[in-house]
This record gives sequence, C-alpha cells and structure tokens, in this order.
Amino acid sequence: MDLAELDFELPPELVAQQPLSERSASRLLVVERQTGTLTHSHFNDIGAWLRPGDLLVANDARVLPARTHGTRCATGGKLELVFLHRLTETPETWEVMLRTRGKPQAGEELELCQGALRVRLLEGSGRVRQVQSLCSEPLAELLERHGELPLPPYIQRSSTDPRASLDRERYQTVYADKPVAAAAPTAGLHFSDALLAELAALGIERRHLTLEVGPGTFLPIKSAQVEEHPMHGECYQVPEATLTAARNARAAGGRVVAVGTTSLRALEAAVTTGQPQGRTELFITPPYDFQSIDGLLTNFHFPRSTLLLLVMAWTGKDLLWRAYREAIERRYRFFSYGDAMLLL
Repeated sequence: MDLAELDFELPPELVAQQPLSERSASRLLVVERQTGTLTHSHFNDIGAWLRPGDLLVANDARVLPARTHGTRCATGGKLELVFLHRLTETPETWEVMLRTRGKPQAGEELELCQGALRVRLLEGSGRVRQVQSLCSEPLAELLERHGELPLPPYIQRSSTDPRASLDRERYQTVYADKPVAAAAPTAGLHFSDALLAELAALGIERRHLTLEVGPGTFLPIKSAQVEEHPMHGECYQVPEATLTAARNARAAGGRVVAVGTTSLRALEAAVTTGQPQGRTELFITPPYDFQSIDGLLTNFHFPRSTLLLLVMAWTGKDLLWRAYREAIERRYRFFSYGDAMLLL
C-alpha cells in the first residue's frame, strides 16, 4: 500500500489539548461494518451498543513518569531521556530513548532530574539506547518521584502549565495498574468508575491484559510502501483468565471488544502465536484476518500512522475514510484526549 493512501487533512484546532471535565462526556461515533451505518452518540451511552454477554478487554498498563532531563557528565551537554522498558533487574538495565547533541559513547554517565538519578550508557548507537542504573533505589520508584509524564508531542505544555497536574490523573485509565508504559492506552481514558459499574450491571464483563505501550506507537510511517515500515516491538502479557473469558464469551454468542489498538495487538499476538506473553512486532495491515475480536473501541488517529493502518484493516479503507470525513465535518476531537469510535 502506498503511504499516500494514509493521508488526510486535519484542522489543527481539532487536536485535543486537554481532557474534558468528565471522562465519559466525550462523543462516540459508532461504525457498523456490515451495513456501513454511522451513528453519532456519546460515550456515556456506550452500553446501548453493547449486549449482555459481551466482553471488554482492556490494557491495564499505567504510564510511568518516564521522561527525564539532565546532562552528560563528561561534557555538560543537555539531554532528554525517556525510559521505555526495563530489560534486567540485576544489574538494572533499561531501554531508553535519548535526545541530545553529539554522539554519546558507551561508558558515559548521565545525571538526570537534578542529580536524583544517574545512569551509564551501554553499547549502541542512535536514539534508542540501553543504560545501566547507578542508583541504589529501583529506577521505577525514582521516576515516580522525579520524572515527568511523557505526553505525546502534539499535546502542548509549558513547564508552568497548570494542566500538567491534571495530566497526572487524566493521562491514566481508572483501572491502570502496572507502571510499565511510556504512553497511555488512550481508548480506555473515556471510562469512569461509574460507567464501568453501569456496564457490569448490564452483564457486560471486563478483563485485562498488559501491553507496554512505547513511544514507537506515535512514530509516523516514512516508507513509501507501508509494508516496509520497521514496526516497533512491545512486551505483552495476556492472563489465561482473559483468554478463557474471551473463548467463553464467544461460545455463548457474545462479542469480544478490544478497548484500544494496544489491547487488540496483544490479543492478536497471543492468539495467533499461542504465546500468552512475550514481545511482539506484529504489524497489522490490510488485508488482515482477525482472530481474536468482534469489535474495537478506539480514538481517532494520526495520518500516516500504524494505528490508523490497523483500524483500516478492521473497517476497510472506504468505510474508515467516510467515518473520518464525517468526524471532521462534525468537529470531533482527535488523538489522545479526543473523542472515540466504536467499530462493530
């Protein structure tokens, strides 16, 4: 597929810069794949589109305050370091994304968060590197105290922006549990505790899995042919209880609805490989034979993105573009803090 087929014009004012005052107050565009029907609704009415016996599968990854700033000890050069994934515990090593001038060499020490963290660069080159901790405490605990939330680059925040404190709560799902992600599974941001309780009372179950969302999820496709894009890898774990609930729901005539592209990616990786945990580089492009779901809840995505391509594989190109055109015409809010789509 040509990359140009993933382009669309988005007015910049439709990029949501902050969450709504209430989580479930967002709008919901319901897309019925078999009929092509588009229905404009609200997220707090999502129960009207689900049925008793349906199963929601959601990613319980919690966003770690993984962005840090500091200096190269040898040169004094400024840097930004985003912690992506812990590789080993003893010694504690992490995969990171490094932004700085020059070409830091293996063995260099980096001082972060005004001296609260200190790490040593390991072998490697480029922006994605590995570091070894020189701290006496686990880095995850230090990041919770001193790090910053790694908000997507399209959400504009200054260091004194009062919305930053709100982000600490609202750039997390209410069921976030495992502090392993460098980006939020944003489709789940719309659920409040009250709405989840309402859905449970309607007989709509929920189970969790974990996919360690990385910043690679935001990287645009640059290859002229999208299939040549080097897909980023992410670690996932799908509990047996979740897989069993999905099988039981389908056997009883219910539907499995993935809450977000991250949940879908983890489910497909587990079902197609038979491995309930591991690291996946699964790249879903049209055409694709989905094995694990009957519906998808998702936000509106970037042009030229792997997430847009995944959703296109589920809906088909023509229906997706029709839905996006109508969403833009009706001024839906886009991206992480934006509105949602339910694709059944």
